[in-house]
Amino acid sequence: MATLTILKYPDPFLKKPAASVPEKEDMEGLVQDMFETMYAARGIGLACPQVGIGKRVIVLDVSPVDEASKPLALINPEIISREGKEESEEGCLSVPELSVKISRASKVTVSGYTPEWELVQIAAEGILAIALQHEIDHLDGVLIVDYLSRLKREFYKKKVKKMYAQRM
Repeated sequence: MATLTILKYPDPFLKKPAASVPEKEDMEGLVQDMFETMYAARGIGLACPQVGIGKRVIVLDVSPVDEASKPLALINPEIISREGKEESEEGCLSVPELSVKISRASKVTVSGYTPEWELVQIAAEGILAIALQHEIDHLDGVLIVDYLSRLKREFYKKKVKKMYAQRM
């Protein structure tokens, strides 16, 4: 297993939609590396584009917030139904030092494949529903900064440039 490098905004790769994974492609090693990377970064979700891989694969573990949850990896996930509305503050491993209030569906049903290529449907609500929508956004090239107004997004871009300049 290996810890992968998490891309940070404004890396242009984060805005590229990910490609579907061909059926039966071996994903075990990649999924393990993604879990290791997510845990090392203290996150609850990670999508392949965040580590520079253009594949529709996500990993989640919301158990720090919802103890009843178990780790989950999905290949080619898609939201097949949405219900209700809920606003919550979201952060992102690829968008440091930013929290955005986002309105999302309060309940979702997601279809996708396990790493063993078993087709599953997951009915989710609460933090799991939010995390699934957030990670699927990454697969579509959508970041939490895209939910900000243009003015707030420009302010954040300036903050990021200053933050990266100070680290050099």
